[in-house]
Amino acid sequence: MNIFNYIIINIIETLLRMFPFPCKPGLIKIGNPDQNSPVFLTCNFRLTVERVKRALRGIDGYLLIANSRGINVWCAATGGHFSNHHVISILKTSGIEKLVAHRKVTLPQLAASGIEAKTIKNKTGWEIIWGPVYAKDIPRFITNNFQKTLPMREVEFPLPQRIEMAVAWAFPISVVSSLIMIPFWPKDILSLVSIIWLLSFLIFISFPIYQHLLSSKGKRIGFIFFDFGRGGFQFILWAVFIFILTFYQLSYGNFSWGFTFHWSFISLIIILILSIDLMGSTPLYKSSLHEDRLLRVILDREKCKGIGFCEQVCPRNCFKIDKSRQITTMPSGSVRCIQCGACIIQCPFDALYFESPKGDIISPDTIRKYKLNLVGKRV
Repeated sequence: MNIFNYIIINIIETLLRMFPFPCKPGLIKIGNPDQNSPVFLTCNFRLTVERVKRALRGIDGYLLIANSRGINVWCAATGGHFSNHHVISILKTSGIEKLVAHRKVTLPQLAASGIEAKTIKNKTGWEIIWGPVYAKDIPRFITNNFQKTLPMREVEFPLPQRIEMAVAWAFPISVVSSLIMIPFWPKDILSLVSIIWLLSFLIFISFPIYQHLLSSKGKRIGFIFFDFGRGGFQFILWAVFIFILTFYQLSYGNFSWGFTFHWSFISLIIILILSIDLMGSTPLYKSSLHEDRLLRVILDREKCKGIGFCEQVCPRNCFKIDKSRQITTMPSGSVRCIQCGACIIQCPFDALYFESPKGDIISPDTIRKYKLNLVGKRV
């Protein structure tokens, strides 16, 4: 695929990122692979597939695309749409077993919240290697003998990702709002769309400023579960917007209370919509819609063997392993943990489990069997 098509796909699928965007499952040959070439496996969210293919340029290998209903890796794995069944199915039906002499397949690390390496090994004979969080790190991961460095294991929310999320929110809100406005205020549509994009970018680009004010443990506010954090930073942005609106009118000598109230109210609605699940729009916090955000990962030291499965799949680097002493610790676990459950699912010794604020234990078998739906219920 040439760079122009790649850019077009990135633009279109970023605009429509809130929706599933599937491509055909199957096997793709990258370069000129042979029987010793590496095998990679990912979901069939098209944007992910194209980015993985681009990261593999210049590498001879095989790429397996499993059916995840067009949902991205992390969401699909956590929600049960990218599961053991889908991995086993593509390994058995793609013909890959006849093309390679080995039985090692690299999966994206974020799939560990729903795919069990032990089960795949037992049912197919294939060994799962957990690759880096981001496709861009795949070449360095291969060069490093398929070993991840600490940064390769950790999710981040850098500026490019924040811009993507701002676009992913602003575009559908703009379309829906414009359709609603056409019969009533058609002349205001351009202004409305401009405000939506401005506020969306302000909220996500300024995220590092107010990040420390957010808390997954806090109560949700409002009947639609708005995320305001401890500081209500979104309201500060709203106040800044009103100030700019007022200053603009006064500068031209045409201040109007009606005009100010009209756009202040509309901008407040936009702020509220953008705050419905702000933490869930980031990779650093559990969604405020999920009760799992209140759970705590507990380490049973008597069962733990210090092998390091948890360390390899934790997207927030909560674990520290001393293999010589066979000791696992969670020095920053409670602070950084986002309750994805990957460590619990992958531990073959069941040395990790969830504990509720009331002291109730959610067993590893429960986490493996029941997956989270969109509103955070395990079904």
